[in-house]
Amino acid sequence: MTGCLEGKVVAITGAGRGIGRELALHCARQGAAVVVNDPGVAQAGEGGDAGPAEAVAAEIAAFGGKAHANLANVADPVAAATIIEDAVQRFGRIDGVVNNAGILRDAIWHKMSYEDWRSVIDVNLTGVFNVAKAATPHFREQQSGSFVHFTSTSGLIGNLGQANYSAAKLGVVALSQSIALDMARAGVRSNCIAPFAWSRMTSSIPAETPEQKARVKRLQEMSADKVAPLVSFLISDVAKEVSNQIFCVRKNEILLFSKPRPLRSIAKLEGWTPQAIADELLPAFRPSFARADEVSAHVFPYDPI
Repeated sequence: MTGCLEGKVVAITGAGRGIGRELALHCARQGAAVVVNDPGVAQAGEGGDAGPAEAVAAEIAAFGGKAHANLANVADPVAAATIIEDAVQRFGRIDGVVNNAGILRDAIWHKMSYEDWRSVIDVNLTGVFNVAKAATPHFREQQSGSFVHFTSTSGLIGNLGQANYSAAKLGVVALSQSIALDMARAGVRSNCIAPFAWSRMTSSIPAETPEQKARVKRLQEMSADKVAPLVSFLISDVAKEVSNQIFCVRKNEILLFSKPRPLRSIAKLEGWTPQAIADELLPAFRPSFARADEVSAHVFPYDPI
């Protein structure tokens, strides 16, 4: 499917480094004009540097592609709108939006500050809203468009010390679902991807215990470029029937996640008491309970393929 994005214009947030950089390079090689958004902040959101976005845009131009660097902070709705404005003004339209930008401020729950919470929600969830909202009028007018939002198994499954990040990333799934439902009549699609890939965002994962070291080693085997083909597919016209889905990329595996669905049901015609729940419901439901300490390593205990 070489050139599956020929003639399309794609905006990618957080595209100056890591996964975002690989997405930008791949989409450009597939024929898309790319708005490379990245304010060049540190992993926790501080500072700013035009270098990463401009370097990626220059790299795309060097192999004959079309790209423009945008330095907007997605957490600011006015700034976020310039990402879409740049796409339309410089390349004439917008066909795909990839919401990849994110920051981390990890802390165990009882030590997490309000600022840790707010800053991560602002970028990782509200930022998705801001960029998607800015693109929506253009998508509605042209009766087409594709959103690809990056979620995480930290939200889908859970992870230690990431209450803010996990909440934001599961919120992205709910937002994507709502966009898919509300925008279907306009021919607009919205999907999520949970990537397994070694990047600046995952490099902060602790590697102290043997189990943690094994997990990091597995992640290091999963390069960011493995995620890119699914993104270009979802933006392309051949994916016109695919919307409201949650995908996962794990090296050479592509997985489809289920949405929450009922697992077990039990009814008591006379109604329930706390004791009846303990005596009757708990034994029936217990085999279907998720592990109380479950993280992605329990769901994916095998080496990446």
